[in-house]
Amino acid sequence: KELLETKAGYEKLWKLSALANGQSGEGGKYSFSRYVLGTFFEEIIKQANEHLNRMTGGKYELIRQQEAERKNESAGLGMVIFDAYTGERRETASLSGGESFQVSLSLALGLSDVVRSRSAGYTLDTMFIDEGFGSLDEQSLDQAMEVLHELSGDSRQIGIISHVSEIKNRITNVIEVVKTKTGSKIIN
Repeated sequence: KELLETKAGYEKLWKLSALANGQSGEGGKYSFSRYVLGTFFEEIIKQANEHLNRMTGGKYELIRQQEAERKNESAGLGMVIFDAYTGERRETASLSGGESFQVSLSLALGLSDVVRSRSAGYTLDTMFIDEGFGSLDEQSLDQAMEVLHELSGDSRQIGIISHVSEIKNRITNVIEVVKTKTGSKIIN
């Protein structure tokens, strides 16, 4: 009788331990830490979607995917894209280079928004974006630059590192770096 009671207690504790460590359940491994991170990820996606909506004219929306493709994969921090033009969900890997850049930029801006809203006095006032603009068509570049200009007026400094000459004409403060035989040099 004591053995059966001990075994029943052990099984409850084992299930709880497996759940907390992400070793049980359908739809992939889903640990307690991934659950906690998932709540922040939801907030980041929500903020990112506001930026992505403006950059793509409402074409795309990020959706958190909580289940993993296979049972042995970690779950809870995946995402897919909803394409409003087709009405279908699709994998982020199916996005073009320019679309991937827009999603990445939106996620970075969403993360910045969440940090600003949740931190006690800490802010991400400066952000550097390195490349990616060359993959955008003219309309997408206009939309991305409009969002960045709006954000830079919101007490943020946004540095853009780019080889795209059209970017230089859209920014008020430019630092141009050129290669020389003796090293790099700043010109204005």
